[in-house]
Amino acid sequence: MTARAVTLLRGSLGLVFIWFGALKVADVTPVADLVARTVPWLDRGFLLVSLGTAEIVLGAALWLGRLLRWVAAVALVHLLGTFLVLVVQPQAAFQAGNPLLLTTEGEFVVKNLVLITACLVLMSADRSRQARRPLDVGNDRDEVERAVPEPHSGGRSDRRAVGVEAQRPVTAPATD
Repeated sequence: MTARAVTLLRGSLGLVFIWFGALKVADVTPVADLVARTVPWLDRGFLLVSLGTAEIVLGAALWLGRLLRWVAAVALVHLLGTFLVLVVQPQAAFQAGNPLLLTTEGEFVVKNLVLITACLVLMSADRSRQARRPLDVGNDRDEVERAVPEPHSGGRSDRRAVGVEAQRPVTAPATD
């Protein structure tokens, strides 16, 4: 189940990045003005196309699942950038200056905490997968147990499971 959940998380996060990125590239995103006002020193058109393209690339990379830890880390940094709105434009994020009363834009930014957590989960899942790679087994617990059985299980010896020739057991000489 864990492997499927990680795959679904990768896919859904990738879809969100591609979708939101495409909206920015096409300049039909409802947050275009919010983004442009948050980073006023950059040209609006350049900013939207650059951010949108980066999001599409990140989304595609999430779908592919290669170098997942690094892709998720870049996505995490990108998502942290959205919190600039809270600093640069608090009037757009908070009602009457109260940080507990979010506007629609404020909710849009704060919900990225969930996406950031998703990136952390993907980074952790990739690290776990990397740690298991030497056994060359999948994420399935049964598959791991078949590859490295318990010594008392009557299965292959642990030496065989990792590719070392098993030796015949040494028996004590019989005494009469």
